[in-house]
Amino acid sequence: MPLSQKQIRHLKSLAHHLKPVVRVGQHGIRDAVLEELAIALDAHELIKVKIAAEKAERIRIIQQLVEASGAELVQHIGQMAVLFRRNPKKPKVVLPSR
Repeated sequence: MPLSQKQIRHLKSLAHHLKPVVRVGQHGIRDAVLEELAIALDAHELIKVKIAAEKAERIRIIQQLVEASGAELVQHIGQMAVLFRRNPKKPKVVLPSR
């Protein structure tokens, strides 16, 4: 289910103080990166990902990460992307109503 603008604003405010927990380096997306991304999303629901690549490559990598993880892209600024995926067993982030 897509996020509303109100929910996106709320998630952006929560993500502001987060440090990146997943980093995509010069070797791009590997199986280990996808595994780490899945673990981080299950544990935290809302994470920052740092991507060290050129702009066009970053956009492509972000799309691949979103598709592979089933997460929602909250925002991306420069080398940083914020992803959200609800943990159905243990939800941590309380979203405002639509």
